[in-house]
Amino acid sequence: MEAVSPITDIIYRVWNCIAVRTDYVRELQENLNALRSLMEELRSLRNDVKRRVNIAEGQQLSRRRDQVELWLQMVESTEHEVDQIIEEGFQQISNTCLGGCCPKHCCFSYKVGKKVAKKLKVVTELRSKGDFGEVAYVLPPAVVEAMASRPTVGMDLMFENVWRCLREEDQVRIIGLYGMGGVGKTTLLKKINNEFVDRGTNDFDVVIWVVVSKESNVMRVQKIIGDRLGLSLQEDESHDAARASRIYSVLSSKKFLLLLDDIWDRVDLELVGIPHPDSKNKSKVVFTTRSEAVCGRMEAQKKLRVECLSWNEAWDLFRNKVGEEVLNSDPKIPELAKVITRECAGLPLALITIGRTMASKKTPNEWKHAITVLRKSTSEFSGMGDEVFPLLKFSYDSLPNDIIRYCFLFCAMFPEDYNMEKKYLVQHWIWEGFIDGFDVMNEASNQGYDIIGTLKLACLLESGFIEDTQVKMHDVIRDLALWISCDCGRKQGKLLVQARIGLTEAPGVEKWQETERVSLMENNIRALTETPTCPNLLTLLLNGNRSLERITDGFFKFMHILRILDLSMTSIGELPVGIVELVELLCLNLSGSSIHTLPDELKLLVKLKYLDLSYTNFLTTIPIKVILRLPRLQVLNLYTSSYGDWEVDGDDVSSLVESGCLKHLKDAGITIRTVPFLEKFFNFHNLSRCTSSLLIERCKGLTTLPLSPSSSDTFFENMKCLKDLYLNNCLDLEELTFSWVVVTEGEKTIPLNLETLILTNLPKLKIIRDVAHPFFQNLAFIQILNCDALKDLTWLIGIRNLQTLTLCSCIGIEEVIYGEIAVVEEKLTTFSRLKVIHLQELPKLKSIYRNALPFPSLLTMEVHGCPKLKKLPFNSNSAKSTLTLIRGEKNWWDQLEWEDEAVKSDFLPNFSWYSSPTFF
Repeated sequence: MEAVSPITDIIYRVWNCIAVRTDYVRELQENLNALRSLMEELRSLRNDVKRRVNIAEGQQLSRRRDQVELWLQMVESTEHEVDQIIEEGFQQISNTCLGGCCPKHCCFSYKVGKKVAKKLKVVTELRSKGDFGEVAYVLPPAVVEAMASRPTVGMDLMFENVWRCLREEDQVRIIGLYGMGGVGKTTLLKKINNEFVDRGTNDFDVVIWVVVSKESNVMRVQKIIGDRLGLSLQEDESHDAARASRIYSVLSSKKFLLLLDDIWDRVDLELVGIPHPDSKNKSKVVFTTRSEAVCGRMEAQKKLRVECLSWNEAWDLFRNKVGEEVLNSDPKIPELAKVITRECAGLPLALITIGRTMASKKTPNEWKHAITVLRKSTSEFSGMGDEVFPLLKFSYDSLPNDIIRYCFLFCAMFPEDYNMEKKYLVQHWIWEGFIDGFDVMNEASNQGYDIIGTLKLACLLESGFIEDTQVKMHDVIRDLALWISCDCGRKQGKLLVQARIGLTEAPGVEKWQETERVSLMENNIRALTETPTCPNLLTLLLNGNRSLERITDGFFKFMHILRILDLSMTSIGELPVGIVELVELLCLNLSGSSIHTLPDELKLLVKLKYLDLSYTNFLTTIPIKVILRLPRLQVLNLYTSSYGDWEVDGDDVSSLVESGCLKHLKDAGITIRTVPFLEKFFNFHNLSRCTSSLLIERCKGLTTLPLSPSSSDTFFENMKCLKDLYLNNCLDLEELTFSWVVVTEGEKTIPLNLETLILTNLPKLKIIRDVAHPFFQNLAFIQILNCDALKDLTWLIGIRNLQTLTLCSCIGIEEVIYGEIAVVEEKLTTFSRLKVIHLQELPKLKSIYRNALPFPSLLTMEVHGCPKLKKLPFNSNSAKSTLTLIRGEKNWWDQLEWEDEAVKSDFLPNFSWYSSPTFF
């Protein structure tokens, strides 16, 4: 190879350098065009990548990759530089000489050309790196996602209870929040969710919110949870178990809080893939439901009822929705607004809906009209029929069957805020035929109480004033029932309900034509003089119209299929002859009325099954032979009736009773006022076997009950249905014995069902003995008045269901329980369910019991006129969380002796003194 001389090498190198630099100048135009074109492609690619990034990040579960972010930044920076270079290059090209063939400033053109060439390489490289397969990666789930929510009103205490369960009570893993529709359960759950955001707490690795709803299924719930966890769960994925496995694999290593809103039945956590919350994973579940029963099926360790708002809370919420401008627009409006607030009965949904509607009403006339609409037809008020009631109706639709739905709708027949006695409500359902059979003492009655329980669990009924025996209906729920009975507002309803609204006259006859049930109870109607045509009428409730004295003969003329007529607690003295028109009548209730005679024509009501004449203080004439011959009579109630002449026509009545004329009788209330009839009564097996209420009074010469020692073993043998026993004014009675008789049906022991025992004005009664208390498992109410010879009630030991004990004017009683209770179990169960104790005018009473008892259910104790009662059977553990009131004279309280000062201090906040007794 020929050697290159140094000079030649230098020349070669100089030439190459000159050539390259010449190329920068000579190819400037071509390179600028190429750079501009390539930059446009890079911009287009950059825009595509940014769109992909925005889409991924918009799902809130992804974040752009770092290399993508760096590339976008580099493209952004390069873009500005390229734009400047291109502008400089084209300016340089335009600045030429020699006819455009040579740049004026070759050095500057060289520098620009060099920049263009370098940027071509940079843009080309960026373009090649912009083909990303994935522009973002999946983020781990946020600990909690904030939710839009309205401010909570009146839920601070409930919230704190839940929050304490979540953070402090480790043993509580599943919490159920239940309550009627529209009460604010979802709002409360959202507040719980958002509190984790507001407080910045990291108690849980992840908080998951799922709206379950009535129509939900496992697949849908899994999909929501999967999305929250960043799992891509397809609805067409092989099966629930596969999805559950993927969810479980993520959550099994996390401490999670699952918030389930609006569940209607049990959510199987295992089936969904949720690890069961326990002490190991420390996870928790909170859910909302309208049914307390669902809380049980979800195995909630804590069940919290979300209640309606108190008056002050309701008023604050309503004012907020109406606005101060409207409330201040007229001096009369605030008082009218308070009336509407009361109509909403504390239900937030109703308060909000109605408040929004009234926010534009600035005249008193508009507000008065709104009150009228709410009271007469709530569904016609704006927002109620299309927003509130449809939401609440889901609870009605979810009831287990039509029988329970019928029973629910019937409750709207009673007035607003009416405390319905469970016993009478069940009776009504039986009369209506909602519950098959008139066997009110057995299965039909049990079914009725079960239905009440179901409606309470569904939050469609709530406890009444007396929790154990009464229920009531929330005003808005009652309006819902009336709306449903009117076919959801689409046509005239089958119920005509104008109960306790101050009527002095019955509604016009035109309103009766299409109705099936009419309730005008507890008004001031004086007379029924028209002749309504109502061929479909089945039920007519007129009870509680104490001014009602007259019904004309023609009133019943066109009620040919009427089955239930309730005239109880009215001033009706005699029935109109026209009652014979009611050939389909099944139930006639005259309880507590002023009826003084019954017509012989009663025998024409051959389908009559129920006849209630209890508490009829003026009844003197009754066709007893006619009643005993009513072929289908199943219930006959003469309890505390003034009628007591069972000796009409000598022994004729006895023969009728014994001959099987009452063979269909299943329930009876009896009043006995003579010893001869008392002797016969227990031989009337058809009558005594089904007697549920028995009053024995003014029986002169009655010294013992049973009548003789020989009859003691059979006295109650035939009275297994007896629930209420009332002994009154038997001035010679000295001894009352309940024997240890075991009543059997085959091999089954039938306990005595006695629930109420009242002993009044029995001045010689000394002994109540041999009480077979295992057979008094239902005895709940005991009242003893003016029984001066009694010294103690030690026989009460072991009566486990006793809830109310009243002792009054028994001047001989020294101790309620005498001596020591020997058996530990009996000591614990004695008074274990006692809620109310009334002690009045017991001058010799020294103690209730000598030692302390637990009293785990005691609510109130009232003491008056018991100067020798110096010590109560209380210690620091007695009535620990239940007692709300001890009432008595202040000087009595001051003289009480206590185990120590600490015990006295514990009970002091519950004491209230009075100067005169208030309970009799």
